[in-house]
Amino acid sequence: MTDQPTPVPTEIDPAVRAELTRLRESIDNIDAAVVHMLAERFKATQQVGRLKAEHRLPPADQERERRQIARLRELAVSARLDPVFAEKFLNFIIAEVIRHHEAIAEDSSRAGS
Repeated sequence: MTDQPTPVPTEIDPAVRAELTRLRESIDNIDAAVVHMLAERFKATQQVGRLKAEHRLPPADQERERRQIARLRELAVSARLDPVFAEKFLNFIIAEVIRHHEAIAEDSSRAGS
């Protein structure tokens, strides 16, 4: 037995190719929706960051993050999505949001100095 990759057939059944194309188009549409939803989410978190900076609130809110992670894990379970993956995904987003909030706070403090 070798570790050679399984050869890809040169001829794919047209029905299989059509189904593969249909599924991939669906995936592409979902990916586009995810990107647009993330963009909307980050627009909202930018507003939160500006509000926090204006009122000198800390960039991170660990209690809110804890609640959001628990909520997302429950949603993942009900959607039959791996909750560990969902938590990793949200942690990645939260880290990026905090980074943005820190930058906004820094810009705000420089402008106020």
